[in-house]
Amino acid sequence: MDIRSQVSMVFHLDKCIGCHTCSVACKNIWTDRKGAEYMWWNNVETKPGTGYPTKWEDQTIYKGGWEKHGDGIALRGAGKRKGLLNIFHNPNLPVIDDYYEPFTYKYLDLIESPAGDDQPTARPVSLITGKPIDIKMGPNWDDDLSGSPDYARNDPNLKDLSPGEREAMFQLERMAFFYLPRICNHCLNPACVAACPSGAIYKRGEDGVVLINQNVCRAWRMCVTACPYKKTYYNWHTGKAEKCILCYPRIEAGLAPACMHSCVGRIRYLGVILYDADRIQQAASAEAQHVIQSQMDILMDPFDPAVIASAKANGIADSTIHAAQQSPTYKFVKQWGLALPLHAEFRTLPMLFYVPPLLPVMASVKAVQQGEQAAKLGPVAKVWDDNWLYDTSTAELWGTIEQARFPLKYLANLLGAGDEHAVKDRLKKLMAVRIYRRWKTVGDVTEQKAQEVLRDVGYTPAIADAVYYLTSLAKFDDRFVIPAAHREQAIEMLEFTGDKKGSTGFGFKEGTMARGL
Repeated sequence: MDIRSQVSMVFHLDKCIGCHTCSVACKNIWTDRKGAEYMWWNNVETKPGTGYPTKWEDQTIYKGGWEKHGDGIALRGAGKRKGLLNIFHNPNLPVIDDYYEPFTYKYLDLIESPAGDDQPTARPVSLITGKPIDIKMGPNWDDDLSGSPDYARNDPNLKDLSPGEREAMFQLERMAFFYLPRICNHCLNPACVAACPSGAIYKRGEDGVVLINQNVCRAWRMCVTACPYKKTYYNWHTGKAEKCILCYPRIEAGLAPACMHSCVGRIRYLGVILYDADRIQQAASAEAQHVIQSQMDILMDPFDPAVIASAKANGIADSTIHAAQQSPTYKFVKQWGLALPLHAEFRTLPMLFYVPPLLPVMASVKAVQQGEQAAKLGPVAKVWDDNWLYDTSTAELWGTIEQARFPLKYLANLLGAGDEHAVKDRLKKLMAVRIYRRWKTVGDVTEQKAQEVLRDVGYTPAIADAVYYLTSLAKFDDRFVIPAAHREQAIEMLEFTGDKKGSTGFGFKEGTMARGL
């Protein structure tokens, strides 16, 4: 057992309102420079949709992530041989049109326009060429209104749905959608790190944050190909790769990352999870149907004495272990079993987990006879000529999940690596907590039924209350349990800076400190 610590994140999709405050906060801090105009380290997508860049989930186009080879795994579209073959032209790289051509507006046209009969307008201009453009794409160009032929209907996660199921999703009166905020997953088995020919990308030993050394990067862009989530970008001005740094300067100061701090819906949680590094290869190489469970199995109990002893032997500080014991992400992911990684089948072992959206699932389609209602209302009232109605009652406990207007197959392709059971298990737990709270607050559900649903999913009233508190009432310190940065250890790694200043920088001691805490 080789216990390491990793900062992890949980996004609660039922609470995301798609306001993009997170994206704007990140943009204003990190990517408002020349060459980074098109980069959105944090972006929010509408699902179903093709996302940003377009169809990033379709690895037949971009060849990202890992694929199983025998008992092991190999990079799908990167690596020494594949990189050499594509050295002059990489067909798997997204181009600027797959993101969007960044633009601004000629605002001075509004201010300096002479008096006239017509309202002045600000024309959009390209941030690359400076010339006027017709805007055809943006960072969140997906459709919230039933799905246009260009976006929602081309979502790769629809692959297992029948034509009838697809069509039902996009009828205006039956449509369902939710928002999917995305940042770098800071994976345990990052393909970008493995693919970098220069060794510029590394995973910080103390907290698992994946970073790019700008001095070492040689712009091979193999990281862009290798990342299946397309969360590394190429800066055309500096000629370097860039990506989300999880606001590590803020984390080291005890502050939450900017996107999380500014989140209006309070959907985001951050905390430490201890994991067994010895089992990473085994987890990443598991059969497709076992990948999620294998990843869950290497996340270790921070209260286990053997885990604590191994963590201390690796130099993990007591304060970090204590933070892991209080971690909200550990509770959501492992203790309560409510969150899942995004596209675990890419085998990068993401450490950003999502609580599946229950809201589109809550209503089911129920067959009704509209004629009886029409007879009661008379000729003036509007009556639909179909024979179905949304049923949001709780009379059938789990029937609404089985007959959801949002097919489980879609959520399974997105969050369950194709395993509907994994998603269904999480949705049942979420619904059980909702029914339990309905008994306590509204009172139209009996206590017997509330207790029954909790037992059915393996929850106790104490767990249900804890889930409710952390979902709905949690304060800032409950949602973000950030371990101390231990700057004293970083200082111990340095020579006396007065001797080294002006010659070789600050001077790191060599051979005295082991990386990978």
